[in-house]
Amino acid sequence: MGFRVKVEGLDTIELGVENILTVEFETDTPNDSNARSTDLGTSLIVKGKILTAVDGEEADSTIKLAQWSLVPGDIANCYRKVTVDVISASQVVRQIILPNAFVVDYTEEYGDTEGVGTFYLHMKQKKDKMASIKLEGGFQE
Repeated sequence: MGFRVKVEGLDTIELGVENILTVEFETDTPNDSNARSTDLGTSLIVKGKILTAVDGEEADSTIKLAQWSLVPGDIANCYRKVTVDVISASQVVRQIILPNAFVVDYTEEYGDTEGVGTFYLHMKQKKDKMASIKLEGGFQE
């Protein structure tokens, strides 16, 4: 199984199967509700590797993720379209599109033995745009 992540805004961030380790999709409602709540939230959590460019390769886009995480909430570019493809056996098992996603948390970790860093990206969909989320799947790459 592999993952692709594309973030579209003023610039485009693309991460492929070599970068992404795990993807989590979460839908959250208040736990103290006695009926289906209208207070719905959706999160995407992506964990992956920060790769080093070798032999003239282009550097990966993880630096752009870190830069996006620093955009303040009063600037429109803090909201971006995020597309995640979950791929297995040349099929897109799930395609998740959050058209107005923003960064909740972003972390990078480095170690002296791994040789590569890791990142953690937690995104949410803007609350008033929940109806725009698309979940699809079962089609060829």
